[in-house]
Amino acid sequence: MSLKNIVALLPFALLASAGCSGSSDESSELDGGVGDSAVSGDASETGTSPTDTGSDDSGSDDSSAADTNVADTNVADTNLADSKSSETGDASPGDTKVTDIGSSDSSADVAVGDTALADTAVRRGPAPVLLGSAGNYVILAQSAISTVPASAITGNLGISPAAASFVTGFSMTRVGTYWTSIQVTGQIFAADNDAPTPSLLTTAITNMTTAYTDAAGRPTPDALNLSGGALGGLTLTPGLYKWTSSVGIASDVTLSGAADDTWILQVTGDLTIASAKQVKLLGGAKAKNIVWQVAGAVDLGTTSHFEGVILGKTAITMRTGASINGRLLAQTAVAIDTSTVKTPSP
Repeated sequence: MSLKNIVALLPFALLASAGCSGSSDESSELDGGVGDSAVSGDASETGTSPTDTGSDDSGSDDSSAADTNVADTNVADTNLADSKSSETGDASPGDTKVTDIGSSDSSADVAVGDTALADTAVRRGPAPVLLGSAGNYVILAQSAISTVPASAITGNLGISPAAASFVTGFSMTRVGTYWTSIQVTGQIFAADNDAPTPSLLTTAITNMTTAYTDAAGRPTPDALNLSGGALGGLTLTPGLYKWTSSVGIASDVTLSGAADDTWILQVTGDLTIASAKQVKLLGGAKAKNIVWQVAGAVDLGTTSHFEGVILGKTAITMRTGASINGRLLAQTAVAIDTSTVKTPSP
């Protein structure tokens, strides 16, 4: 090729060389950008800054920005969770929160995984009748206590203002402040025993009459003259009952309730239970929480069984073989006949 032709082609060769160099630079920049983007994306997904491999400052800033966005998102999620927790009383999902019926604070928080159980032991029925020191005796009378042997009595006997001579049929032995008898698992106290028995009995008799007055004076009965006073075959739930006549139990009667439930049964006339019939308790009901306030005479038939505390204005009589889980508290006399009298369980 002649020199003239070489000179003519030289500009084109220079232009071609420059073009190749530019393409290489653009390709390098493009490759670098894609790589930076991929690293930045990985950082965003993991929430951590990648290890420094000599990337330029711009790449590091992008990665930090991604991390910051992830952190912001986590904070937002946390705030949202806190907001939801606040709206639901701080109870975590899956918890069960049951209001305690007997509690004045129904907004109490429930710990994670815990379940607060409802209080089902709420007492039903009227406020209990307080016996005071009269509750220290299974039989308490003012004028006389008699038995036809052999009876079985668990608990203390007390008589006042009458003396020990008015306690008959027990074959008693005096031990200073009290008497003993083989028929009594407990002690017998009379107004003429040594001190402090007389004053203690005076207080007990006063407490007995106060309890009677309280029971008789309770207003607004839940049931008035139920079944005309014929209780046989009935089931009585806790409450205040009143009869303005006599009450008879010709067949078994049931009192159904829980251990803390209460009954007050106000009887203006007499109270009788037929021979071999029973007062039964159901559902955990306790004799100590059942008060029979009787203005007339009380007669528990032969081999009958009774439950509860009898507060009698006049006499209480237990026929042959009758039994009671409760107390006989009479403002006159108590007479039993080969009977079983047991102090109610606490």
